[in-house]
Amino acid sequence: MPRKSSSSSSRASFRPLRHRNFALFFWANLVSNVGTWMQTVAVGALVTARTGKASWAALVAAAVFLPVGLLSPIGGALADRLDRRRWLAVGNLLEAALAAVLVLLAVTGRASPVAVTFVVFLAGCVLALLIPFQQAMVPDLVPKEDVLGATALGSAQYNLGRVLGPALAAIVIALSSYTWTFAINAVSFFAVVVALMAMRLSVQAKGEPTTGLWSQIRGGMKAAKDEPSCRAAIGLIALSAFLAAPFIALIPAKALLLASGDKATGTATGALTTAQGVGAVIGALMLAPLAERFGRQKVVVFDLIAAPVALCLYAVSPSVITAVLALGLVGATYIGILSGLNTVVQLRAPTAFRARVLGLYLMALGVIYPIGALIQGAVADATTLADATIGAAVIMILVVGALALFSPNTLRLLGDTPAEPAVTESSTATTPT
Repeated sequence: MPRKSSSSSSRASFRPLRHRNFALFFWANLVSNVGTWMQTVAVGALVTARTGKASWAALVAAAVFLPVGLLSPIGGALADRLDRRRWLAVGNLLEAALAAVLVLLAVTGRASPVAVTFVVFLAGCVLALLIPFQQAMVPDLVPKEDVLGATALGSAQYNLGRVLGPALAAIVIALSSYTWTFAINAVSFFAVVVALMAMRLSVQAKGEPTTGLWSQIRGGMKAAKDEPSCRAAIGLIALSAFLAAPFIALIPAKALLLASGDKATGTATGALTTAQGVGAVIGALMLAPLAERFGRQKVVVFDLIAAPVALCLYAVSPSVITAVLALGLVGATYIGILSGLNTVVQLRAPTAFRARVLGLYLMALGVIYPIGALIQGAVADATTLADATIGAAVIMILVVGALALFSPNTLRLLGDTPAEPAVTESSTATTPT
């Protein structure tokens, strides 16, 4: 296959923004994501300040993250049977209402750690149900050749929010109070609602479901199992979540090794987190041009090897500066894995099952990541953080290498493989129990 010209490849990163529907979706979600990160920082700071315990901050983070792993398959089943645009709007209104509840709690002086954590947990449940709706819409907003670029831009948007949100939260909290961060987040969700209403989408026919929700989830599992590319992508994201992703949870531990004193450790944690976000933004923007030039499969496989190599460099970094540089590289390559494998599922999952297969992909990422983080944290406590990180990274390199030697077809499935025979709802539906 002839390579694209360099000028064409360089435009691939931003080409999805030429499509009106995707542009509306992108910018609105960026506004909302910045607001969400502002609230995330504010909630963590508020709960930690009122309890004096870091464990409460971890509990708040778990309240947001765990529902994504547990509820995504349900969200995927719902997204395959409901109007995605309408229910995305409803979900964003619910998230705005929950942010408004935090405002009310803060204004009335009732923002106790338990109350705040419960509201955050409810918001996490809504988010978990909405993510499959959001991701399954992407192929409806851009042509097939721009799906990878659109997915990468979505990752860049998320990580840009992670860079801008905390910085804005710090300014707002310093100038006013936690209440205003919650209020800004509540308002930010309306950007998505307005964008969804402004989109021009053809109405997608959705027949009346003939099976129950659990039967639909099982149908999605069978569709994922029967589609080799989706099966490979889900397996590889599980591998990456278990061996590579725990670096995210262990950033504060690395900062503690590199800095002395609470204030210096906090500053180092912020610098490392920002470096990961910046690296991820750059990596996401580079993904589409590289895929056009070298092929999606080669780029994803490269990132599957480069990410653990970069993690080894990060693990042995002796200073904050070198760790920041190494973590930027980790962020760039790790986002290549996430976006590349996500795109495989977007393009290869049978259309009728797309959201459900995406829900299983998200479940693999959301459930296995905290397990990997707990195990690597325990290994780090028993040995050293460097040993834990390098050990996991080496195992990942060996597994990918073994696949390349003994099961090369698994990695070839990550590229533009020929279409499989069409799968219909009736062919995978199971009899309700």
